[in-house]
Amino acid sequence: MVNATAVPVVIIGSGQAGLSVAYHLKRFGLTAGRDFVIFDRGADAGGAWQYRWESLRLGAAHRVNDLPGLNELGLSFETADRSRPARDVVSEYYRRFEEHFELNVVRPVSVQSVFNRRADLVVRTTSPVYGERETLAGLLVNATGTWGAPFVPHYPGAGRFAGRQLHTTGFRDAAEFAGQRVVVVGGGTSAIGFMLELEGVAASLTWASRRPIDWVHTEHLDLEGASAAVAMQDDAARNGRALPSIVSGTGVPVSRRIQGGIDRGTLVARPMFVGLEPTGVRWADGSVTEADAIIWATGFRPELRHLAPLKLRDQAGGLVVGAGSSWTDPRIFLAGYGPQASTIGARRAGRTIARQVFALL
Repeated sequence: MVNATAVPVVIIGSGQAGLSVAYHLKRFGLTAGRDFVIFDRGADAGGAWQYRWESLRLGAAHRVNDLPGLNELGLSFETADRSRPARDVVSEYYRRFEEHFELNVVRPVSVQSVFNRRADLVVRTTSPVYGERETLAGLLVNATGTWGAPFVPHYPGAGRFAGRQLHTTGFRDAAEFAGQRVVVVGGGTSAIGFMLELEGVAASLTWASRRPIDWVHTEHLDLEGASAAVAMQDDAARNGRALPSIVSGTGVPVSRRIQGGIDRGTLVARPMFVGLEPTGVRWADGSVTEADAIIWATGFRPELRHLAPLKLRDQAGGLVVGAGSSWTDPRIFLAGYGPQASTIGARRAGRTIARQVFALL
C-alpha cells in the first residue's frame, strides 16, 4: 500500500529556481509543509552544485546570482570566499537560506513520475528514508534543472574507443588524468575549465568544439549579450524547439585566467573530429590523435522524464512554455527552463511563477 498525502502545490527541486519560487510563495503568505512542499533528491542543500568537482571555484564558471532575500542573512555570492570549493559555498548558503525562511525541504526524495488521477496531479516518489509515496497536488512547479540529463552527442566509432569516456558530471579531479592523453569536447565554460585544470597534468591536451569559440573580451557578460541569450531561449521554449545553450548567445568572457590560457596556446580549439577510433579521434583530413580519455563537456538537456505521463509535448515533440507555464496544461509550471535556465533570468522568473501559482489557489 502506497502512502498518500495531499498538498495544494508541489515543487520538485531545490536549486536556485525552486528556492526562488518557494521564497516568493512565502512572501505571499503561504506556509511550507501546509500550502506547498518541496521535494529534492539531493542528500544536502545546494542543488546541482553539490555534485560538482572539488577544484571548481566561484568565478571560474558562470556567475552565481544571489537568491532573492539572501541579503537578509548578510550573505552574497559577490563577496563569498573564492578559496573554498564552489560546491561547499553554494551548499552552505542554500542550507542557511532554507533554514532562515523555514522552507522545510523534504530530502532525499526522487520523483519517479507525475500523472493524472481524475482532477488531481499525482506525484509518485521514492526515498531511502520515506519509502514510496504518492502526493496529490493541484499545481506543480518543476524545477529539476538539467544536471540529471547529461547530453553526449553520437559520433561514429564511439563504441570502439578503448579509452575512458566521461561527461562533465563524471569529472572529479584532474589528478585522475595525470600522464594521460586527453581530448576535451565542448565550447563552453566547463570545457575551458577542464583544459586549464588539466594543463601541466595530462601528457597531452586536445580541445575540440563544434563551433568556433566566441571570445568576449570583458570579465563579465554585457547586458545586451545576456538579453539576446535569454531572448533566444524564450523563443525556443515558446515554439517547442530544442533549447540553445546560453553561451551560444553570450559568448565566453575572457578573464585574466582565460587570457593566460589563450596566450600559452592551451585554449585553442580545433574543429570537431568526425569519428572515434579504438586509440583516439579521427579528424576530417583522416589524421588520428591518440587519446587515453575523452571528456564530453557537451552540456545537458532539461530533466523532464518524470513528466512524460502528462503528455505535455506537442505533435512536433516539443514542450511549449511561456512565462514559466506549460501551454498544454496550465497546472504545470517549469522553473529554470528555457530563458530561466541560467542565473540571468532565474530571480525574476521565481516571482513570476509564484504570482501565477498564488492566483490559481
